[in-house]
Amino acid sequence: MTSTVDVLAYIPSPPQGVWYVGPVALRAYALFIIVGIVVAIVWGDRRWVARGGEKGTVLDIAIWAVPFGLIGGRLYHVMTDWPTYFGEGGDPVDALKVWQGGLGIWGAVALGGVGAWIGCRRRGIPLPALGDAVAPAILLAQAIGRLGNYFNQELYGRETDVPWGLEIFERRNDVGQVSPQLIDGVSTGEVAFVVHPTFLYEALWNVLIVILLVWVDRRFRIGHGRLFALYVAGYCAGRFWIELMRSDHASLIAGVRVNSFTSALVFVAALVYFFAATKGREDPAELRPADGEPVDGETAEKEPEKSVEDAGKDEGTSEPVSDDKAASTASTGGEAGTKTIDSKKDDAND
Repeated sequence: MTSTVDVLAYIPSPPQGVWYVGPVALRAYALFIIVGIVVAIVWGDRRWVARGGEKGTVLDIAIWAVPFGLIGGRLYHVMTDWPTYFGEGGDPVDALKVWQGGLGIWGAVALGGVGAWIGCRRRGIPLPALGDAVAPAILLAQAIGRLGNYFNQELYGRETDVPWGLEIFERRNDVGQVSPQLIDGVSTGEVAFVVHPTFLYEALWNVLIVILLVWVDRRFRIGHGRLFALYVAGYCAGRFWIELMRSDHASLIAGVRVNSFTSALVFVAALVYFFAATKGREDPAELRPADGEPVDGETAEKEPEKSVEDAGKDEGTSEPVSDDKAASTASTGGEAGTKTIDSKKDDAND
């Protein structure tokens, strides 16, 4: 145990991570996850529209991806820490208590990707392109979610005396138990130990990769899932070394934390995809819903566009009629029929 003498440079932990409003528990962990999801949807949708997609598409896909992601994240956590729930002294029912913390990002991304694939299939848009649009937003959401670990006093590193060390306090719950691991407890004011704030390291690393992804996307205009692959590789690179600094309980393989192995394997897979995938970026037309599933408002627009194109073909024009000309022709109605063949040729040459 470290001394309880106050060190001004140390980062104090919050006194509690749960507040009660009557019988309702407000949990910081859940609140930060919700904020992160909202930020990811809003920013991801703006990026999708900037690439040529329909507004509101990311929210439609999130309806599938978010539930799948939460289930996948919990399954990965339980599978890689199964003795806590199914070993000696464990309670299998605790595996269902997501509010107590414990979501594995790889499981969340993997199963969330399945949900996104279902949503994209229903919407008629390419999944890799959507992944590129939302990749920076997802990583920013992860950084926001890490603040929930701060309030829970969890996912910290080994004890340290660095000036930016994190103070972990003893907490007491309603039944009188005292431990720094009590998520529902309230700080007693006694410092149990000072540790590396690995949750903060990861959050800052995530923000750095977010900035890098945005720059790469603007500078090189990559697509076909390659930006998403860079997000995965960048996150795994940081998670690998941060995981080695943690001291909380975890399943081991040959003395190494299982999450470090996962980080290394997923990092290699992401790089392989990045170099093997199609270069360049999708045409904006590919990001629109499939013809069989038009979005609201598109059905009325397609008929005049088709009639004008057909009219152009009948007159022998070799170039397609632009959207602006189609709209102009549709609005003038019968006037289009009074134009001469010479004027149509002039329009086609503009």
